[in-house]
Amino acid sequence: MSESHPFYDMHRHGLVRVATSTPKVRTADVPCNRDAIITEARRAHEAGVDLLVYPELCLSSYAIDDLHLQQAMIEAVEDAIGSIVEASKGLSPVLLIGAALADRGRLYNCALAIADGRLLGAVPKSYLPNYREFYEKRWFASGIGVVGQTIKVAGCEIPFGTDLVFASNVLRDFRFFIEICEDFWAPTPPSTLGALAGATILCNLSASNIVIGKSDDRHVLCSAQSARTASAYVYSAGGHGESTTDLAWDGQGVIYELSEMLAQSERFSLDAELCIADVDCARIVGERLRLPTYNDSARASGRPEYSFRTIPFDHVPAKGDIGLKRAIRRFPFVPDRPEKLDADCYEAFNIQVDGLMRRVEATKAKSLVIGVSGGLDSTHALIVAAKTCDRLGLPRSTIRGFTMPGFGTSQGTKGNAWKLMDALGITSAEIDIRPAATTMLKDIGHPFGNGEPVYDVTFENVQAGLRTDYLFRLASQHSGFVVGTGDLSELALGWCTYGVGDQMSHYAVNAGVPKTLIQYLIRWTANTQVDEATAAVLLSILDTEISPELVPAGEDGEIQSTEGKIGPYELNDFFLHHIVRFGQKPSKVAFLAWHAWREASQGSWPAGFPKEGRSAYDLVTITKWLEEFLWRFFAFSQFKRSAIPNGPKVSGGGALSPRGDWRAPSDASATVWIEELKRALP
Repeated sequence: MSESHPFYDMHRHGLVRVATSTPKVRTADVPCNRDAIITEARRAHEAGVDLLVYPELCLSSYAIDDLHLQQAMIEAVEDAIGSIVEASKGLSPVLLIGAALADRGRLYNCALAIADGRLLGAVPKSYLPNYREFYEKRWFASGIGVVGQTIKVAGCEIPFGTDLVFASNVLRDFRFFIEICEDFWAPTPPSTLGALAGATILCNLSASNIVIGKSDDRHVLCSAQSARTASAYVYSAGGHGESTTDLAWDGQGVIYELSEMLAQSERFSLDAELCIADVDCARIVGERLRLPTYNDSARASGRPEYSFRTIPFDHVPAKGDIGLKRAIRRFPFVPDRPEKLDADCYEAFNIQVDGLMRRVEATKAKSLVIGVSGGLDSTHALIVAAKTCDRLGLPRSTIRGFTMPGFGTSQGTKGNAWKLMDALGITSAEIDIRPAATTMLKDIGHPFGNGEPVYDVTFENVQAGLRTDYLFRLASQHSGFVVGTGDLSELALGWCTYGVGDQMSHYAVNAGVPKTLIQYLIRWTANTQVDEATAAVLLSILDTEISPELVPAGEDGEIQSTEGKIGPYELNDFFLHHIVRFGQKPSKVAFLAWHAWREASQGSWPAGFPKEGRSAYDLVTITKWLEEFLWRFFAFSQFKRSAIPNGPKVSGGGALSPRGDWRAPSDASATVWIEELKRALP
């Protein structure tokens, strides 16, 4: 496969490379600062950057006080702007630089947008800090109310005002809005209206001196504004080189998207800093499509897209495979904050525990009936049930666990089932379903009933159905209800038997938990929550091949492999997250998966993830299983999801209950998704 194919170009998938720049500046030395700005623009061009955000007033430097009002300074700044515009020809990044501009007897603290040798427009600062160490109203006029105007800069008449959204003619959804420093500390930041007017990237040119704790405040504001407006927020603060007469500067640059930090610069660096990340503008637009609140807010604000001016621009983005400067989580459902690992795992567990507790209270159940196979799902459901009894003050003997060996059950899994039930102190028993299954197969005229080794779907479903029959009758017998074990990944893939087996129960405690999260939570439980003997059982279960164990092992001892049939769960959960949560196109999901999974040695892994279990997949393998996922998810399995029992949503990545996150027809076709994938691939 040639990596010059359009598939490998991140721009094709709705991504835009943005950066913050902290150039090396000198106080009031405009020629020096001009050259530093141009140097960083060229460096950003070499890195394939599309949008470069500099600090506030970076041409003159910020902390020059009354020197802002000197005519020589004002003219030097305007001359330097012309030089930067000329130098920007042929460069990939759109440059956002800070400069003071004089107009009709007023001086404005402005941001200017420059693209490929053209000055696009200027935005004045709305909110001028004039408290404590700040005195901006001494020098500058506020931009509040400056709309629909033009200003002459470096011989060009350009749009001027706080009502500008800049929109690329080249990259769809690349639309940005500019505000300046104090603007986003205000109760109503101008960028809120900019986002409602359609900007996907909000940019802040800031000086912002540093004091203890202020960096944390900036992070909070950037995260909150990107979440509230469903946008990316790019913040660039002044650094070393500003005057330190009374203040200090740290040069903080941060990039957030939908509340998550993508990148941050080194603070207090003596060298020029470029902080680079690839922003997913298509994901931002997709998120807004899913948020009626976004549209309602635009209506409540008078439809700013009608009153704002859109400034279209041409530019020269880098072509081909320029890599991807963006962390892609291999396991999007798994906690990835090492410092909050225990808190996140505790929270995931207790969502399930709390849901099951409420159901026990509501039904006044005298028992919880659960089939324990020695596999991952029933293990996790059993742990949740045990924690539920503990919190309700019930003896764990309230739980009635049944292992029900069939024709494919191995001694290893059955042994683990018994060890786990004994370790958790529940009421346990064994029911061998093979005699009843043989009778049923014989009654319906199945060849196996007459001794023939035919192991088809009917052979499997008879066993799954009998297990469910037994569990439901046992629940009636013991005045309880059946705790479901089927997980979110199986529901997505339809890897469950309709009406019986993992699809049916009285309460589906695992229905919102994907397989990769179940694996991780069991490992966390083994490492932090149980004694050594129980931990050994849990780790043994984790090391067991995932299998339905419905078909006897072959002569070579090979057992039925779930992942050999439907693909690795770690890939399927990756596909599920990006397609269901964000509605990403299959080709983009393949692109992201390729970057996430192609090198096991690259990128981060969840805390404590065993090195021997770290896999890598090439694009051929990824697209093979993605196509299988698309068919199973869109065209095959919805009818099973439409009839699932109640169960708690656990992850912000979504759930598949028809009463919750996901509604779809049971008779849809997968053609649109499969064809889109095939058209886009190399």
